[in-house]
Amino acid sequence: MNAWPQGYARHVFDVVGSTLSEAARMAPDLTGPAWILALEQTAARGRRGRAWATPRGNFAGTLIMRRAEPPGVAALRSFVTSLALYRTFGVVTGQPQDFALKWPNDVLLKGGKVAGILLESIGDHLVIGIGVNLAFAPRADEVEARALQPMSIARDMGINVEPEVFLNVLAAEYAVLEDQFTTHGFAPIRRAWLAHAAKLGEVITARTMRDETTGTFEDVDENGNLILQTAQ
Repeated sequence: MNAWPQGYARHVFDVVGSTLSEAARMAPDLTGPAWILALEQTAARGRRGRAWATPRGNFAGTLIMRRAEPPGVAALRSFVTSLALYRTFGVVTGQPQDFALKWPNDVLLKGGKVAGILLESIGDHLVIGIGVNLAFAPRADEVEARALQPMSIARDMGINVEPEVFLNVLAAEYAVLEDQFTTHGFAPIRRAWLAHAAKLGEVITARTMRDETTGTFEDVDENGNLILQTAQ
């Protein structure tokens, strides 16, 4: 059993609207980083404001901490978090080879999406929202067009993991990587992330809020930007 990391608070709720909203409510009174877990969410949201289904049995968690760096540096914690998720999946399933990391903030199981990360700022706090399909995965018609197939640990691996058990492992793995990030910077996180990157060296299409770019996935730079080799 992973020991709970020193210095991190732990809050577990049965039902909340959103762990991100709960983090915003708690922020003024926090004296250090805190993990928030909801066993059920009723008004969650994902990237671009999309609704996010979080039935009981899945993992809906948020880490909130005071932001000490410029926003661009703090945002690199999406890589810290995804790497912590990768290691957590390896621990709880014993099958790390089935998982990969998709730029900038998803975790894949056998090529389909099993977890997503959402970063937001609330005043001088950084909030990292994490959703994991432990027990259930959304139906194909519940995700946007061209989205990766949703996967779940229970359905696609036959392994049952309780959200609180997942949180305990994730918090411990994250704390180790957070210490590495604050002590040594992004470089070792970047190397470890690239070692588990999905489709490295393959042709991919990167989509942003404004456009799409297709090219060969070559690298992630020191600022977390995706580097593609294109015709131009």
